[in-house]
Amino acid sequence: MFPNSSNLGRPPFPPKHQQHSFFNKFPLNSSPTVLSHQQIIDAQFNFQNAALSRDPLSGNLSTIPAVSPPPPLTYGNGSPVRTSVAPSAFRGRKRLNEQNVPYDVKRQRFHSPHRESALLNQTVPLPEERRYSFPGSVPSPLFPVHYLPDLTGCVPPLQEASFPDPIETTLPVAKDKLSQQVLELFQACQQQTCDLNKKELCRTQLQREIQRIFPQSRIFLVGSSLNGFGTRSSDGDLCLVVKEEPVNQKTEARHILSLLQKHFCTKLSSYIERPQLIRAKVPIVKFRDKVSCVEFDLNVNNVVGIRNTFLLRTYAYIENRVRPLVLVVKKWASFHDVNDASRGTLSSYSLVLMVLHYLQTLPEPILPSLQKNYPESFDPTMQLHLVHQAPRTIPPYLSKNRSMLGELLLGFFKYYATEFDWNRQMISVREAKDIPRPDGIEWRNKFICVEEPFDGTNTARAVHEKQKFDIIRDTLQKSWQRLRDKRDLNCILPLNYYLKR
Repeated sequence: MFPNSSNLGRPPFPPKHQQHSFFNKFPLNSSPTVLSHQQIIDAQFNFQNAALSRDPLSGNLSTIPAVSPPPPLTYGNGSPVRTSVAPSAFRGRKRLNEQNVPYDVKRQRFHSPHRESALLNQTVPLPEERRYSFPGSVPSPLFPVHYLPDLTGCVPPLQEASFPDPIETTLPVAKDKLSQQVLELFQACQQQTCDLNKKELCRTQLQREIQRIFPQSRIFLVGSSLNGFGTRSSDGDLCLVVKEEPVNQKTEARHILSLLQKHFCTKLSSYIERPQLIRAKVPIVKFRDKVSCVEFDLNVNNVVGIRNTFLLRTYAYIENRVRPLVLVVKKWASFHDVNDASRGTLSSYSLVLMVLHYLQTLPEPILPSLQKNYPESFDPTMQLHLVHQAPRTIPPYLSKNRSMLGELLLGFFKYYATEFDWNRQMISVREAKDIPRPDGIEWRNKFICVEEPFDGTNTARAVHEKQKFDIIRDTLQKSWQRLRDKRDLNCILPLNYYLKR
């Protein structure tokens, strides 16, 4: 998704007489028990419609039929999840091992510089419009609604296409001590199926509620939860898509999120807590799900996050050394306090792109440029309901580079500590090489430049203070020297802390 592209996310729509709600083909009541990985991915693209009807004469919205609850659900470990008749009847519990963790505000991971519209789209409720209330709620009005059945800007129908089958990859060979430590840490900390189940359950319940306010909307799980680089402690990132066209993030997106934040506080407080509206460049609502004990960030129509989720997922699985290396780098950055964009350091997304770029620029590359090799699979104007198909079309990458994980990790630190030219070059996964910095305003006075593969923005723009940049570079330098001398992961990252959790 490149700047100044006027046709982003605007697929051709069928004539109005052929339009229909893509939700009505799916049942409202699903009955999962133990969710498999495939079921979760299928559920990501099979959404329910909170059925709304409209009187053709008066134009008034009819009442919404009550939604029957799903039967009791169990997670992958066999433990039951308590649910009741109402979607909001989640039971709370304390977040394990994180009671003392401060609720820090993170900056957005993704930024999409779409052309911003001066007018609010009609799918956004406006104060003077009609109101209706949820079934089972108090009779007082909730949210204003302006519902047009034939909106041509709504999300297009989904095709009957499931996500790629669960990807089974063999673990890389680890013959030396450092490589074995990297692999051991990866196996202990990688996101499990049960972790994804919990996030998917919350996404499904939340989508059911939000579709009662915005009937044509869908919620996507994006980011590390789905791109293959998640850990057991990863937060959940959600993208609410209300239409295929861009929305004004300063006005329209904030208005939608403010409505949702109020609704979370008043009607969904039994299973959602601490909802906060963060007025960032791409605004988000942060909240915590009491059932999964997972923190979530919800944005509106930041669709570049959907596109890069599946690009990164493809990179994650075409070579079996990628995921272990990325996970260790993320843990290293977190341990050394250089993995927090809200405090002027690197976001997890930037760190992932840095690792991919390093693997692309080796004398014998371990990764190619997927966007160059398969442009049709990663077309930045591809309709959203087709984006998920890309990973199934890309074969494994057979590299002649047989370096083990320990050697690659050491090389990562050496590359960014001694070889990469931070002053003149930009990290580009799209080009699979470092390229000269652009002379645009977004790149000036920035100490680290990492190109977003679709929209061309700087994902490391948070690093705008020299002091923070010096800390990052110094940490890379010292980590490289220690790891070079000791060849022991414990010298830069205490393994016992993670392996005993």
